[in-house]
Amino acid sequence: MQSGGQQYKASLGRGDRVTWQRDCYMDLQWSHSGPPTKTSDRDAHDQMVKEHQAVLLQRVASSRDRESGTPPGLSSTSRALLLVDGLSNLQQKEHDLMQVNASRGSRRSHLRPLALAKLMEPLTRVSSSPRVSLTVGVAGVGKTTLVQQFVAQWCQRKVCSDISFVLPLSFWELNFLEKMSVERLVKLAFPHLPDPALVLNGTCRTLLIFDGLDEFRCSLNFSDATTCSDPKKEVSVEDLVTNIIRGNLLPDAALWLTSRPARAALIPVGLVDRLTEVPGFTPQDINTFLHHRLLEQDMASQIWAHLESHKILMVMSYIPCICQMVTDTLKYLLQRGSPDRLPKTCTELYAHFCAMNAEAGEPRGREPTRTEQVLAGHRKLLGPLGRLAFYGLIKHKYTFGEQDLRTYGVDLPSAQSSLVAGLLVREESTIFVAYRFTHLTVQEFLAATFYHVSSKRAIFDLFSESAVSWPKLGFQNHFRNALQRSQQDDGGHLDVFVRFLAGLLSPAAAKPLAGLLGKDDSSQQVWAAEFLQDLLGPVGGPAGGPAVSLRAVNLAYCLQELQHTELLRKVEEALSGGCLARTLSRSHCVALAYLLQVSPECLQETNLSDCLNYATVKCLLPQLLYCSHLRLENNNFKDNVMELLGSLLSAKDCQVQRISLRSNNIGPKGACFLAEALKMNQVLVSINFQNNSIKEDGVQALADVLRINRKLVSLNVQNNSIGAGGARHLAEALKTNQTLTELKYH
Repeated sequence: MQSGGQQYKASLGRGDRVTWQRDCYMDLQWSHSGPPTKTSDRDAHDQMVKEHQAVLLQRVASSRDRESGTPPGLSSTSRALLLVDGLSNLQQKEHDLMQVNASRGSRRSHLRPLALAKLMEPLTRVSSSPRVSLTVGVAGVGKTTLVQQFVAQWCQRKVCSDISFVLPLSFWELNFLEKMSVERLVKLAFPHLPDPALVLNGTCRTLLIFDGLDEFRCSLNFSDATTCSDPKKEVSVEDLVTNIIRGNLLPDAALWLTSRPARAALIPVGLVDRLTEVPGFTPQDINTFLHHRLLEQDMASQIWAHLESHKILMVMSYIPCICQMVTDTLKYLLQRGSPDRLPKTCTELYAHFCAMNAEAGEPRGREPTRTEQVLAGHRKLLGPLGRLAFYGLIKHKYTFGEQDLRTYGVDLPSAQSSLVAGLLVREESTIFVAYRFTHLTVQEFLAATFYHVSSKRAIFDLFSESAVSWPKLGFQNHFRNALQRSQQDDGGHLDVFVRFLAGLLSPAAAKPLAGLLGKDDSSQQVWAAEFLQDLLGPVGGPAGGPAVSLRAVNLAYCLQELQHTELLRKVEEALSGGCLARTLSRSHCVALAYLLQVSPECLQETNLSDCLNYATVKCLLPQLLYCSHLRLENNNFKDNVMELLGSLLSAKDCQVQRISLRSNNIGPKGACFLAEALKMNQVLVSINFQNNSIKEDGVQALADVLRINRKLVSLNVQNNSIGAGGARHLAEALKTNQTLTELKYH
């Protein structure tokens, strides 16, 4: 397995950007007629900065009106950034939610925290400030909120006081532009600045912030972009951004970019001086959030207990934006006296979320049956909104102009209603007005509702807006088409969409939206379950073939959303009872891979003892990366399995901290594979090799790596026939290794 992660420089090598050769006020001095004094020029500069800060604070305040739900104790600034040296394979290639699912939202323990105030400062006394800083994080984790808090704190001179001007821009604003010069862009975005050239000419330290690279519709072609170094020259917007990142334009200005991980991977690693990541909530953060947001502490405890019982909802809540949606929706249901109706799946949750928003503007005291009538009344609004969501999703489009809304039939005055306000956010800037869904998953859910309703009557492929396509009649053909398209998408772009699409066939999820979805047909649920099961493969027969992909695992998520859980429940019971057969079928391996992500049994310790062989390990290998404690005992593993596990432990994504290989049939060569992995692994702290046959040669390989590995704290090589020679090798290694605190070899 190739680690495939990108490597970023930890600090600058381009010279110190804090030292300036000319006085930052000189250009201001000569921009006025006559020979003003330096004092008057400095006063003019200070006044311009104050006016700029006042404008920025006003913009941040208006934006924060939409972010008022986050309690101060859990703000993005209180959750330190993580300093990373590259993007993992998972981050580069997979859907945001699959990243959270696969890693269970866990943080890489070896990463160094970095306070927001230190973002643009040198890491050490001998390093330089970064010119290009890139911050990544999944949708809804708080990147934009982080930018707003940084801007507000800079305006208050709490951070980066050596920076004279901060110029925050959003990539979605650039989508409405074609050709632009740097100076004209700054003038357009910051009309209160008298002359952009005075800010951009390099005499004052300036920070440009470009937020939301993933929302930029233009492709960034760093190999063929037209070179431009003139800030007055107009070029295409994509070339403008490319030249700013490269440093051809504004080489003396610092640049901070934010993005979802997959789009960030398009920036060449050599152009990024500092890479940071915004972490999601921990379970403790979620609990704290509940008790901050809810005045009724009993209700907070009740919601927490529900999340603990339904790990899929808990993992979703690792994303702060979704955590707020979960909290508000469960609160809404509890206040309605419906504790027995609390959602168990993500589709149920989002169905109730939409129903809650539909009722937001309705008078209090209505009958419970009124929900269906309310949604039926909103069908003319929700239908076009779903259409906008669906065609935006398949085009990778997440921000929309007013013309987009008109094109898909969304009535602009109605877009200000209480229903739409909870689903669609209006963004305003000095340049344009745009709309986006409150979260990517909201867009995916509404897209699924549109597809669900439309597929019952559509006669052509819904994925094609053109009428020229192969006829597709009936719901089942459209459902099959959506699943097949999602399976063919290596990046998992449609994974969550098809989860919702399957989930809407569940009566429990469809009921809150009955007024929108129409009559429920239980036969479709049975058919869909059989279709998904067929895609997983036969239940009988041994596992084989390629590793279980995340696309296959997503089929198990679809079965869970559909609430057809017989296979998943059977494998989970066998896993918890320690009676999984050593020869697992392909579908069992997929179910097991799914459980590795969501089962409470696997959260602290993943016990796969006495149930695996070479074929099943090969199938499950990518899914084992995120198991913190792996027990692989009594599996009769030989050295070929150790070669697989060595590649696992060498991967950048690997989060395995403890591994027990007790009572297998591992020889010296197998120990060498693991020792080689320890040269790169930065997270493994405990290895148990007890009752194997690694002998003296295997121990020597481990002892050699102990001289350089400073992470391992526990090693057990008992009953391995290591002899006196093996003991000497370990003793020599311990002369230099001060980290290993527990060694068992007798």
